[in-house]
Amino acid sequence: MAPEKDLKAILGKLKYSDDAKVVQQITEQTKQVHARMAGIKYKIAVMSGKGGVGKSMTTVNLALAFARQGAKVGLLDVDLNGPCVPRMLGLHGQSLTMTPEGAIPPVGPLGLKVASMDFFLGDASPVRWKGPMDVSPVWLGLMEMNVIREFLADVVWGELDYLLADLPPGAAADKPPVIAGFIPDLAGAIVVTTPSEVASDVVQKSVTYARDMGIKVLGIVENMSEYRCPSCGEVNELFEGNTEAMCEALDLPLLGRVPFDRKLARTFDKGQPLLDETYPTIQRYQEIAGRIRTLLDYKKVLADKL
Repeated sequence: MAPEKDLKAILGKLKYSDDAKVVQQITEQTKQVHARMAGIKYKIAVMSGKGGVGKSMTTVNLALAFARQGAKVGLLDVDLNGPCVPRMLGLHGQSLTMTPEGAIPPVGPLGLKVASMDFFLGDASPVRWKGPMDVSPVWLGLMEMNVIREFLADVVWGELDYLLADLPPGAAADKPPVIAGFIPDLAGAIVVTTPSEVASDVVQKSVTYARDMGIKVLGIVENMSEYRCPSCGEVNELFEGNTEAMCEALDLPLLGRVPFDRKLARTFDKGQPLLDETYPTIQRYQEIAGRIRTLLDYKKVLADKL
């Protein structure tokens, strides 16, 4: 008799198809994540097709903008090898407080609750798995997803108005849409891009894939759209592109444009974030947060009427 070559046929003939109780473990973790996030009104994922477009900077400043509007805000950083949110907020070196109820996140500027993989990692240490990585990259991906799911199941958020999740960069069938799928009742995703044609091409793929995964994309934030001179304050273009045309093609609103601001970026690099709400670039983030808030409240009113 010829050996079975079809994976489904092989699994179907196993007497104990889940001896390791993997399915049970994932189910329990998923229930726990739902319970942990039950008190959060709006959960928003922040994604980018390409790395280097300032996604984390955008996420952090939108979270601070919501906090300035009087909201209770949480910030989730789930990048395994590039978590930078705590360093930007001056929280690097802090940790989650372990209690019998779960892991309590530290509190950053303006009362932001912050949970990050950075709290578990050593300086300059990449995540390495013991196992047959060279044989099975699928196994490696499953390990990463399991760690992230377990992390989400442990964090106690309490009552929040907004939770912003800073996802790792990637497009198409990469990790961001999968991780976003771990977050229950996701209100939607914000996609960050630069106005370069290369970034726009990847963003369009990201949006299409996210929608295929059932993720509602709320709109686009154009970062580094201009360069603000630190000496004279004059603003000039950095890239050539047409984000408005891309938004029109995708039927998405352009939520706002943020200039590259060396002064603001330097403060976050040093972990001493500029928080002055009268500062022009910070006002841009406040405007974008206001548009997102209006969008979410409008969608909620529509949903309540249906």
